[in-house]
Amino acid sequence: MSEEKTELTMYQIADQFIALANQLSQQENDIGKVGTAMRFASARYNAFEAAIKSTDLAAEKDNALEWFSNEFKAMLNENLDDHIAHPPVPAQQPADDSVQVFNGE
Repeated sequence: MSEEKTELTMYQIADQFIALANQLSQQENDIGKVGTAMRFASARYNAFEAAIKSTDLAAEKDNALEWFSNEFKAMLNENLDDHIAHPPVPAQQPADDSVQVFNGE
């Protein structure tokens, strides 16, 4: 009998990152710190991805920046709409007031 390799979907991989982020949020008691770390990690990994895929990153930098930014914006927009339709119930109050920035305060 041959073994089949089961590839993870993008969503399954994302769920693993989210599970780790949730674990770190509980450990650190700071959702803003974990969110910032995830954004930095994403930016760092995406820059690495662009460098690996590019034949001339210096020449393609602006196109890569636009492409990754548009991808992130579309994904963020979809997830914000989902949270508007189905608001999460926070297990804890944020440790900082960084969310206040979004309220214009």
